[in-house]
Amino acid sequence: MSQLFVYHTSQPKQAVKVLNHLEDISSTLAQVGVRFEHWQANQPITAQSSSEDVIAAYADDIARLQKEGGYATVDVISLDETHPQKVELRAKFLDEHVHSEDEVRFFVSGRGLFSLHIDQHIYAVLCEKGALISVPAGSKHWFDMGERPRFTALRLFNNPDGWVAQFSGDKIAQQYPTLDDLL
Repeated sequence: MSQLFVYHTSQPKQAVKVLNHLEDISSTLAQVGVRFEHWQANQPITAQSSSEDVIAAYADDIARLQKEGGYATVDVISLDETHPQKVELRAKFLDEHVHSEDEVRFFVSGRGLFSLHIDQHIYAVLCEKGALISVPAGSKHWFDMGERPRFTALRLFNNPDGWVAQFSGDKIAQQYPTLDDLL
C-alpha cells in the first residue's frame, strides 16, 4: 500500500502527517503540483513479461500521459538485489537533485521512496505496485530503492537522453528516513 509521510524541515525525524488512502495522498500531493495516480493493467503480466508486454499492459494510461505531457520516450527499468551496481545506483539517487523535465515513474511491481523538498516540507511518497508519481521539472527531490531493491517501473521522458540530474549539493536527504527505515 502506498503511503505519504509529510515532514516539516525543522523536524526531520517526526512526520507531521501520515496518509494511507490513495485519494488523500493524491489530493495532498496535487496541492503542491505533484501528480499521483493508481493504475490497473489492461492485460495480465508476470515476472517473465517482456518490456514490450509491460508497456502494452498499460498502453491506455501511457498514451493519455504522453498526450497530456508530451512525453516522447517510454521504457521499463527493473532492478533487484542481485544487480551488480545496486549500491552505486542507490547512492546516486539518494542525493537531492532536480531535472529540467518531469520525472514520471509508474511502479509495475515492488516499491521505492520518492522524497520531495517543497518549501518548508518534505513529502516522502512510498510508491508501491500500481502507483504513478510525476515530480514536476525543477522540483528538489531524491529517490531511495532500499538496500535490497526490488522493483520494475515504467519511465516516461520528454528528453530522449533519459534521466539527467542537476545535484543541489545539499545533504538534506541524509536527515530523513530511508525506505528501509519506513518498512
